[in-house]
Amino acid sequence: MALELYLDLFSQPCRSVYIFAKKNNISFDFKKLSLLDGEQYGEDFGKISLIRKAPALRDGDFCLAESIAIMLYLAEKFKTPDFWYPADLQQRARVNEYLSWQHTAIRMHGSKIFWLRVRSPSLIFLMIPKVMGVEVPEDKMNAALDDLNSSLKLVEEKFLQDRPFIAGDQISLADLVAIVEIMQPVGAGLDVFEGRPKLSAWRDRVQEAIGKELFDEAHQYILGAQESVKTMDSNKMQFFKPKILRLFM
Repeated sequence: MALELYLDLFSQPCRSVYIFAKKNNISFDFKKLSLLDGEQYGEDFGKISLIRKAPALRDGDFCLAESIAIMLYLAEKFKTPDFWYPADLQQRARVNEYLSWQHTAIRMHGSKIFWLRVRSPSLIFLMIPKVMGVEVPEDKMNAALDDLNSSLKLVEEKFLQDRPFIAGDQISLADLVAIVEIMQPVGAGLDVFEGRPKLSAWRDRVQEAIGKELFDEAHQYILGAQESVKTMDSNKMQFFKPKILRLFM
């Protein structure tokens, strides 16, 4: 049985797994999953992952959830180049540090901005009012922007500093996970790279290391998110209601 990856490229963690597998020429069966349609709650996917989140992996009888765990599994099984998850103690520690930090920082803040800014067909109503039936106060939007800006500042000043990449001179899993998260608000029309030359230069290096064609392919859907909203069935978005609500609690 071929290695199977269950992915929705609307999702940041799914994009990181997709890029990692493609870049390292890992053969896999792409099982396309629509989180917006609630396919993660279907009976078939429940047999793959009780967590009911994407990404998910099936390798024969072995199933695995969580993007970081999946990429580490692929790195070890397929002996990918060392720079992705360096053997050097301190370089690996830098990778682990970023991967440990990002869950409750850049990921959460980028996702919040995405849901706040992606607009409905009329280009007047925000996604949250469209889906949730509630208005987003201005102070909530401003607070979300402040949180995102604080996280981006930490990416530049703490995690990158004067290095080309987070762990040193070469791309690593930390950079891959970082770029897919930072691209999420870009998909909602917020250019987070404007006025940030260090972050922009890093983005260009990451894109070059990944390959522009693969980078664009993986982000095509998210960068077209504003168009996708125009045909989105708000009833299907009820699957995301609990997740969206948690972002604003």
